[in-house]
Amino acid sequence: MLFRQLEYFVAVARERHFARAAESCYVSQPALSAAIAKLERELNVTLINRGHTYQGLTPDGERLVVWAKRILAEHDAFKAEVTAVRSGVTGTLRLGTEPTASTTVALPVAAFCAAHPLARVRIRSRLPSTDLARQLREFELDAAIGPFPPEDRDGLKTVPLYEERYVLLAPEDRLRPGIRTMTWAEAAQLPLALLTEDMRIRQVLDGALARNGVAVTAQVETDSVASLYAHVGGGEWASIVPHTWLRAMPVTDGTRAVRLVDPDVRAKVLVGVHAGAPGSPIARAFVDAATALSLDEFFDATPGPADRIG
Repeated sequence: MLFRQLEYFVAVARERHFARAAESCYVSQPALSAAIAKLERELNVTLINRGHTYQGLTPDGERLVVWAKRILAEHDAFKAEVTAVRSGVTGTLRLGTEPTASTTVALPVAAFCAAHPLARVRIRSRLPSTDLARQLREFELDAAIGPFPPEDRDGLKTVPLYEERYVLLAPEDRLRPGIRTMTWAEAAQLPLALLTEDMRIRQVLDGALARNGVAVTAQVETDSVASLYAHVGGGEWASIVPHTWLRAMPVTDGTRAVRLVDPDVRAKVLVGVHAGAPGSPIARAFVDAATALSLDEFFDATPGPADRIG
């Protein structure tokens, strides 16, 4: 069995199409098909249902593609480990974040790149938490930043990165003069622009309001962080956002950030990698760089736009 055969098999499973798989592997379709047929003969199983076109993996193929991905990932990690010993961490870190963590990801990325200048980073920032966990388990990502609730942590190693608190962003003329805090119930009375219900932060907000017997109806919903800020900046709507956003996205003139209380809602954001040991050296290097930052202390102590809260 050759690594090339496993690569071709995984490509077909990923692309669900022989021609696209061959193109992604830079080989002809006949060469790819012949290599997979040889793999099947060596293993004495049928991996792919074939007709005139790809018709899915067989039950044996579904089981074995998991092993194929793991073998290829361990092979790549071994080569990366050898390179790291010789010349330092290199290659491309495949990093995923859920959208609401995308405003803070630049901080750990900067620390990682400063420590490993030969490495590169490719970020996917529109993945829900469940997709982050799945792609880590299937070796499609090296590391990811997100909430990773307990039900999503199977097969993963997670480390706390920082803790979110929540603030109301609102036009000055919709707030009482001198107000420094606001209850969630009071915030719910304002015309709100919020992220859509499928996004993690919206679920946190809806849960906090429901626990206090408050129902909220967002007049505007968007799946874009930038769009949310633009609507608040226009002066017509308020919004509820993590306090960490204020470091990367300043409060505009005419807008204030007010801390939300009663209850004091918090949510942990973690960095996750595949639980397999020893794992990818580039993933280990990123976790080390990210967790060395003490981001909770940074968000609390570093001067910046958040100082305009209240």
